[in-house]
Amino acid sequence: MVEALGVAVVGFGWMGRVHTQAYARLPHHYPRLPLRPRLVTVAEEVPGRAEEAAERFGFASATGDWREVAADPRVRAVSVTAPNFLHREIGVAMAEAGKHVWIEKPVGLTAGDARAVADAVAGAGVQGTVGFNYRNAPAVEAARELIASGEIGRVTHVRIRLFSDYAAHPDSALTWRYERERGGSGVLGDLASHGADLARFLLGDIASLTADTAVFLPERTRPAGATAGHARASGGEPGPVENEDYVGCLLRFASGARGVLEACRVSVGEQNTYGFEVHGTRGAVFWDFRRMNELAVSRGTTYQDQPVSTVYVGPGAGEFAAFQPGAANAMGYDDLKVIEACRFVRSIAEGTPYGTTLADAVYSATVLDAMAESAESGRWVGL
Repeated sequence: MVEALGVAVVGFGWMGRVHTQAYARLPHHYPRLPLRPRLVTVAEEVPGRAEEAAERFGFASATGDWREVAADPRVRAVSVTAPNFLHREIGVAMAEAGKHVWIEKPVGLTAGDARAVADAVAGAGVQGTVGFNYRNAPAVEAARELIASGEIGRVTHVRIRLFSDYAAHPDSALTWRYERERGGSGVLGDLASHGADLARFLLGDIASLTADTAVFLPERTRPAGATAGHARASGGEPGPVENEDYVGCLLRFASGARGVLEACRVSVGEQNTYGFEVHGTRGAVFWDFRRMNELAVSRGTTYQDQPVSTVYVGPGAGEFAAFQPGAANAMGYDDLKVIEACRFVRSIAEGTPYGTTLADAVYSATVLDAMAESAESGRWVGL
């Protein structure tokens, strides 16, 4: 018998909608899950937005105050998709109220924030999942297995890139994302957090790093009202951008491998250019998010002039079989969030963590703090 799991979503911008749709799709892709999410309530402080979400997606109720969610006995699990500066307060409050927490990265503004949420989750004995969705791609999971198997030999170096143009327009509104107090870091928390997670997921712990950051668009226009996503504004009062547009980082892994991690939110001509290139002593594996279901693989014993083959992942890779029946049938971004939702709900049902955890969030945030420290000091920083 399937048991209902009362869920709430706190913060209803684009990511709140993605979480909501993932909950709704779970029975279609994972019909054997013993828990079935029921949309209980949505919280959003922007006037009218919560009510609109409830009507559109079928939440039983709506509120402008997330504290009502913490006090709601109908709610057992909460998605925290509010702005970064609220993650710590909301995440800790929900855990202390006995709610399981699915929280978006970077889980606050610092490693201290992420650790506070992790400690609250552990202390309350609830489950916690973090939104590092790119590691859920079946091709990424297949690449991890290929690397671990030794098929490309001993890993020598990796390059991880996360380039986007979402903030490249000079009229991009000066939202909380560009403010140090509410957004914390810029592209570090937004994109490089995924890169730090992928680096560890694929190659293990990072021993030390050195980084450089830059602001390329130092001024933006303040929006006249509430915004969602990456809105534009013109004609308003200009204000300073307080956090970085770009980060470049050299990595030394505990294994001895070397790495380059680069992220930028103002890369004109780049739309979600996310991926990695992992090189070993006998081969290499490449992944590009824009061709999410493919791997480029070089393996063999010829070394020089060794060819690269395209591999279309299929039902044997990760959670692919829950979505498509055969290789080369495409999956998309939202499917990665369905996988994340499944692992969150499964963790609740079985009392055992599946997928990303708050410990992963703390590690990624520690790497980001080290990058910021290195960019300020100009030195290598150990982890």
